[in-house]
Amino acid sequence: MTTNGDIVNLAQWLSPAFPVGGFAYSHGLETAIQGGTISRVGDLQDWLCDVLEYGSGRNDSILLRAAYACTSPAQIEEVNQTAIAVSASRERVFETQQQGTAFAQTVASIWGGGEMQDANSAALCYPVAVGYAATRAQFDVDLTATMYLHAFASNLVSAAVRAVPLGQTEGQRVLAALIPVCEQIVQRTVGTTLDDLSSTAFLSDIAAMQHETLQPRIFRS
Repeated sequence: MTTNGDIVNLAQWLSPAFPVGGFAYSHGLETAIQGGTISRVGDLQDWLCDVLEYGSGRNDSILLRAAYACTSPAQIEEVNQTAIAVSASRERVFETQQQGTAFAQTVASIWGGGEMQDANSAALCYPVAVGYAATRAQFDVDLTATMYLHAFASNLVSAAVRAVPLGQTEGQRVLAALIPVCEQIVQRTVGTTLDDLSSTAFLSDIAAMQHETLQPRIFRS
């Protein structure tokens, strides 16, 4: 049964204050902003809906669930290698591994757990690290995935507010509109396996690839 403590603990793990460095990554969003594809609130909301429903958001929910179900280091390694393989660009791999490693190290340092300590050397991808930690803490997987996706969307909204720029209230309006999208994705990924991973968010994936040579830029992806 989910407790208030579980919810607060997850809120801490997925807070912008948790030291994973999420503020430094735009997931290719910066390319779309510089190219003029995203210049207003509606553009941003459409873009993020596609990323969540048809790209990284859905895949991360599947990967988080797969990691949550793992019972051995070998299984975690398989999920992690798959997460790397489905990342659309070199910077996407860097983004997910840097955040995942930082997350695993911080969780192990504060809450302990030999499994998380052992996993640090594997450079876990972010959704894999979160799913792995959540199952050890016995948090509800649906709640964990929903809060993870909301945090992912929140970070990209924050990046757009700075880069477009957009007003803070406009950014929060977009984020509020994405809450039901996050909930729907979590429900649609119930019962999925690694075989269900896919991406048709082609513009986002291409933008992530193009970001590798983008100049000038302020984000690392």
